[in-house]
Amino acid sequence: MLVFAAVTIISNNLLSDCYRYPDSDGPTRSRSYMEAVKIYLGEKRQTVSAIFIHESLYGTCIAYIITAASSVRAIQRSNCYHKEGHQASCEYGTSIYMLLFGLFQIVVSQIPDFHNMEWLSTIAAIMSFTYASIGLGLGFAKVIENGRIQGSLGGVPTSNFADKLWLAFQALGDIAFAYPYSIILLEIQDTLKSPPAENKTMKKASMVAIFVTTFFYLCCGCFGYAAFGNDTPGNLLTGFGFYEPYWLIDFANACIVLHLVGGYQVFSQPVFAVAERWFSKKYPDSGFVNNFYSIKVPLLPRFQANPFRLCFRTVYVVSTTGIAMLFPYFNQVLGVLGALNFWPLAIYFPVEMYFVQKKIVSWTRKWIVLKAFSLVCFLVTVVGVIGSVQGLISAKLS
Repeated sequence: MLVFAAVTIISNNLLSDCYRYPDSDGPTRSRSYMEAVKIYLGEKRQTVSAIFIHESLYGTCIAYIITAASSVRAIQRSNCYHKEGHQASCEYGTSIYMLLFGLFQIVVSQIPDFHNMEWLSTIAAIMSFTYASIGLGLGFAKVIENGRIQGSLGGVPTSNFADKLWLAFQALGDIAFAYPYSIILLEIQDTLKSPPAENKTMKKASMVAIFVTTFFYLCCGCFGYAAFGNDTPGNLLTGFGFYEPYWLIDFANACIVLHLVGGYQVFSQPVFAVAERWFSKKYPDSGFVNNFYSIKVPLLPRFQANPFRLCFRTVYVVSTTGIAMLFPYFNQVLGVLGALNFWPLAIYFPVEMYFVQKKIVSWTRKWIVLKAFSLVCFLVTVVGVIGSVQGLISAKLS
């Protein structure tokens, strides 16, 4: 986790320097990740980056559905264990909760500019801090209750070396999912005022953000393993290492659900915007694509509806919900998404844009160091994808 934190800081610093063109003090601003790739590397590589970005956004929506459903199920199980005892079966599926989450998102996705509402970011930050703090606190309390540290340096035992290797590779993918936020970094930086220079402010902010997230990741991960050892669940708040206080576990999971309801829209709205712009440009004379109709629903204010928007956004939510129901495996899905997008979005494009901006010549010391850095991260992505896909297939077949 410390290595990934350091890698993320380096990646963010390279990318924040590419906010302006042709140098860090240049007049041209890159207001988004794809815009920066186009300015520095051309349209072909912009198209490649767009594929990875939108696949990442789509995949994150799938992960959010899985996580939200797991948290709702955890609330139900927590209440069951409290009422029936810790030995009760209390087994519930997640499919119904995924469907309910999907139905809610179909409605919310039709609200104009929902993802830009100021209160959404504030609520997300508060919820994240709350459930992370509860997870940390419960883990620490469990260690105190046990009176000793569980687990071992060798980690979870497996029947053979290959299985151990798959789990280690999958873990790399999980951590890779948790850290980088490169696809939104330039959009955040575009909101900053200067002086001081935007890249300097962004580097300081990134350093603070990575420090705080690393603190919580390390504390939750280490205290979780210290509390439960080899029986540590993949998700501390939904895997039922903790049974009491049940109301606190319920509250933490409710915070997760509330966070993900808004988070789903934050990650899906950019995809909606790109698709709707493309179809509008492709079919400028189509009433289905471009016309808006005023609709009045009882007890609600009148709103403008567009047939294409209604259909596309509904199909999008249905597709993410369907895939989540097909592969409802929290750690494995996060591992695949994290590993798949880590190298291209967090490493390759920032490094290549930095080369262009700083006019770094091939085979110089800095070029060799950054190329080696990129190569090592590429290998991490490869083994992470292999391990996570193997875990996903194994979970599906079992």
